[in-house]
Amino acid sequence: MSNTGTPIDDDLLVKYLAGEATPAEHLLVEEWVAASDTNRKLFDEFKLIWDQSPVTARNVNKDDAFIRLQNRIKNTAPAPRKTLMKRLKPSQWIGLAASVVLICTVLWLTFNHIYDNGSVSFVRIDSKNKVHTQTLPDGSVITLNSNSTIVYPGKFTSNIRPVSLRGEAFFKVTPDKTKPFIIKVNDVTVRVVGTSFNIKSRNGKTEVIVETGIVKVSKKQNSVDLSPGERVTVTQEQGLLAKEVSKGKLYNYYLTNELVCDKTPLHEVVQTLNEIYGANIVIANKSFENLPITTTFKGLSVDEIVTIITDTFRTSTFKIKVEHQNKQIILK
Repeated sequence: MSNTGTPIDDDLLVKYLAGEATPAEHLLVEEWVAASDTNRKLFDEFKLIWDQSPVTARNVNKDDAFIRLQNRIKNTAPAPRKTLMKRLKPSQWIGLAASVVLICTVLWLTFNHIYDNGSVSFVRIDSKNKVHTQTLPDGSVITLNSNSTIVYPGKFTSNIRPVSLRGEAFFKVTPDKTKPFIIKVNDVTVRVVGTSFNIKSRNGKTEVIVETGIVKVSKKQNSVDLSPGERVTVTQEQGLLAKEVSKGKLYNYYLTNELVCDKTPLHEVVQTLNEIYGANIVIANKSFENLPITTTFKGLSVDEIVTIITDTFRTSTFKIKVEHQNKQIILK
């Protein structure tokens, strides 16, 4: 695979995406992806193809399946791409050769099966430090929060509409029952026909909140259907957690510039304020964490919002005091 920065090859990317890379190899891929926009683009396109490949193709018996597949594609598979450097030691890659060739070939076949003309141009949007709205070929509209990325085909020519996401985005999907809209974010799959919802994936945790329609969220063999006002969180350690009711609309602040609270627990408000303002608000008194907030914040500084919160409970049995220590705002 052509690249800039530290040379790398497709074999190692396959190991990385398959979860078979060693810690050192995992770090090598991460450093290579971060080295340049070119590397990031190549990785995102490679991952999108990987995400759309059949899951069973990644887990079949390596030797038997390789022999069968070689017989079928002997005269049709593309020539392997040259790599600038092999980072794997012979003892590491020889044992994986059959599986690597199999997976790469299946990816190529899947790519040509999904896209009618055998080739497709990918669109990659990086929002960087701004909110960005993008209209897709089917008319669906995606609003990216800052520091987020989407990758999708220039044309949806198959029986699905695949999109890969990193970061956070709000989706308004154009209804089309013949072509489900499928988003891959990390190892989570979100499948819809026509609906609106928010996906946020940060620090190994993915959260999906539905505004309209029905959304199916899956990880491996587990899945859950979400209705309007419901959300689910997926973590790397625990997997798919139970769905719950989303109180208020804190998730779409980057679309509306408003924080809408409707009996929203204080800890959720604080978490959102820390994300938006880069603040460091700490709830020292744990009994305050689930105090309900019902109001709308718009055009206010973080200090003004904290003042409103403390004033709200001034006459209640829960009297919140604010203390500033260095760069921390402590609620106690």
